Amino acid sequence: MFKAIFTNSFGILVSRVLGFLRDLLTASALGANIYSDIFFIAFKLPNLFRRIFAEGAFTQVFIPAFARSRHKALFSVHIFLLFLSIIIAITLLVNLLPNLAAKAMAVGFDAQTIAIAAPFVAINFWYLPLIFAVTFLSTLLQYKHHFATSAFSTALLNISLIGALWFSEDKSQAEIVSYLSWGVVIGGVLQLGVHILAISKLGLSKFLFGGFKYLRVKSKIIKKDTRKFTKQFFPAVWGNSTAQISAFLDTFLASFLVTGSISYLYYANRIFQLPLALFAIATSIALFPKIARYLKNKDEEKALAYLEKAFWFLAFLLVGSTIGGTMLAHEITWVLFERGAFNAEDTKNTTAVLQMYMIGLIPFGLQKLFVLWLYAQEMQMRAAKIATFSLAAYIILALSLITPMGVSGLALASTMSGFMSFILTIRVFGVSQFLQMLKSVKSLYLLLSVAILVTLLIFIKTYIAPYINS
Repeated sequence: MFKAIFTNSFGILVSRVLGFLRDLLTASALGANIYSDIFFIAFKLPNLFRRIFAEGAFTQVFIPAFARSRHKALFSVHIFLLFLSIIIAITLLVNLLPNLAAKAMAVGFDAQTIAIAAPFVAINFWYLPLIFAVTFLSTLLQYKHHFATSAFSTALLNISLIGALWFSEDKSQAEIVSYLSWGVVIGGVLQLGVHILAISKLGLSKFLFGGFKYLRVKSKIIKKDTRKFTKQFFPAVWGNSTAQISAFLDTFLASFLVTGSISYLYYANRIFQLPLALFAIATSIALFPKIARYLKNKDEEKALAYLEKAFWFLAFLLVGSTIGGTMLAHEITWVLFERGAFNAEDTKNTTAVLQMYMIGLIPFGLQKLFVLWLYAQEMQMRAAKIATFSLAAYIILALSLITPMGVSGLALASTMSGFMSFILTIRVFGVSQFLQMLKSVKSLYLLLSVAILVTLLIFIKTYIAPYINS
């Protein structure tokens, strides 16, 4: 388990370091203004569909269904073609009606800004079918316990965007956004290429070609598997969508606030996503195939033991990240972004948003771990109900907090909905089972670690940080 977690974490770390370099260069080139808002809008829509439709829901329903199917090649190819055709249809629709897609993302933008954003939205959306194909191949690799290709491939997107920024040096801000948009598409092509190579190297290409070859002749024998997958997939889409729809609504509501608000959310969320991806997502990706197999074989005791190890590993990392990220939010933002067009006022506003996000790191991270149990047990409908309550709470809180707190209120609303989602997930998982995990000497170690960390960070904040900021 820990080898797979390390592989995922290291790959994500490389990608995120390059991502921060990309964001640093983007902040320097565009700052926090209407053109940075336009690019983040254009890139957010395909990312929203990718996280909801392709990565989260697809992987968490596909792996248990794939493990259960007796005709794996046929089942895999059928599902791939079905979903790819739907995604290409959506992409073509967005390219035919880009103004409508841009308006859906940012209702607060005026007609002139929507007209500028629309072509960039159309370009960025071609990333979606590419990344779906990547996700499908990645899921097969995960089932074979090969994680390195998927973990490191995201770095190719960041390299592509860094290249786009380099080539667009001294260009106008509109041209920079255009270069970035094409950089997204090129990054998707590169990611797909390395996954095709990995599939070929592991000998899975023959497996897939066999599925394509016999699909038309033998498609009837997988009808039951396909019907069950489809039935579980749509609740899984909704169950995976809370955080992503919240992020979409963040952008939607922020478009009514002062210029730069969308960018403040983006930059702060990028920092927040680093420990979330590095620890929680890496752990859940490594854990899920094993948990699904144990539960498929009726070995719940081993599955729980595996989950408990991952829980304590993750708890220590998330608690430390939360305390450090909250207390040093200003210093982190200043070091990463304050240069070029990104000024001290932008740092101040981004810091306020980041602190609100960091409060929710523990519930968001642990919820990703425990929700695996629900999906491995094929409890997609229960996960969907949790997502519904969580999203409703977010909407109420966001509308309540946006006026008194501005853009920071949107981040706090997202955090509070994360707490609700975690509590409801634990109720379904089993409160008694969760409390049993907490009844351990590791709880005392965690409290001691927190005390030491807080003391250390207070010292840094009081005596070292002032010299850094000066």
